[in-house]
Amino acid sequence: MSEKLPQQPNNEEVDLGQLFNAIGNLFQRLFNFIGSIFKGIFSAIIYTIKPLVDNFKLVAVAVVLTAILGYAYEKTKEPIYSSEMVVEPYFDSKYQLSSNIGYFNTLINSKNLTELSDIFEIDTVEAKTLVGFELKAGPETQNDLFVEYDAYVQSIDTSLVDELSYLEYIKNRDLMSGRLFAVKAKSSKVDIFPHLHVGFRKTFENDFSEHKKRVRDTLAYMDRQSINIQLDRLDSIQKTYLEAIKNDSKSPNLSLGLGSVLPLQEEKTATKEFDLYLKEIGLRRELNKIDRTIAEENTFYDVLSPFDKVGKKDSSIKRRYRLLFPFMTIVFFILAFLALKAFSFIKNYE
Repeated sequence: MSEKLPQQPNNEEVDLGQLFNAIGNLFQRLFNFIGSIFKGIFSAIIYTIKPLVDNFKLVAVAVVLTAILGYAYEKTKEPIYSSEMVVEPYFDSKYQLSSNIGYFNTLINSKNLTELSDIFEIDTVEAKTLVGFELKAGPETQNDLFVEYDAYVQSIDTSLVDELSYLEYIKNRDLMSGRLFAVKAKSSKVDIFPHLHVGFRKTFENDFSEHKKRVRDTLAYMDRQSINIQLDRLDSIQKTYLEAIKNDSKSPNLSLGLGSVLPLQEEKTATKEFDLYLKEIGLRRELNKIDRTIAEENTFYDVLSPFDKVGKKDSSIKRRYRLLFPFMTIVFFILAFLALKAFSFIKNYE
């Protein structure tokens, strides 16, 4: 009876098993690393809020007291009212608008009431009630953004279109890329906002905008003259064609044809009345487009929504001291605890 030798394991199976073990260990380390991150975040959160729990009574008393103080302070503060105006600037006056908003805020912070009263044509008492101005993007629909992106694509090199998608364009556009702007005014006087239109009208009617408007009007005049000259020439050519057709109808020219039966043929003068008609329609369409642009953009700005006669009370979180004071108390308590722990660690470190 022959003895059977033990079979040696296949080398390929051994290598495959080692590979699976290595992959398993790699995933295990990855999961442990992710778990340690979440554990560290959780420990940091617990360590941060732990002093609040350990000193719950003290923190509760401090929060209640600061909430009462915040409410009392909020009642002593003069209420702030706000109103928005939505405008559509032309001739790049939006840049001057942005600059003037910053200038107005500087005047308010520096208490330059005389300059403010001159700009807005109000007295210094009303100028003192101004709190500040903000410039934001106006209301925009998805269709407005598509139209803006299409105009941008047509204005750049076609080789660059593929490098800037619509989503990237929307992500990277800034405030000045928009067409509509919302100007928010704040004041402690509830009915001052209609008086601010004068100052903003001066903002839009600046030297640069007036220069751009003159250039636009001059170019439009030149385009009109060129189109009118072409229309006059087309009209002259059309009259010539009509005269030729009229002559052909009165005295037709007959000639022998070249067909197999030699029929008599009537020779007609070749004209292109329909092509001239289409050309005239195109020129008149361009002329109407120029006239429409001049009519629509004949001012430096359009007010889509003016300031309200009476502003609405500003109830933003910045002025809700009954909530801000307790929140600041909690933050101060946590920072003080962390500072004491850090000081103790540094002091006992060897």
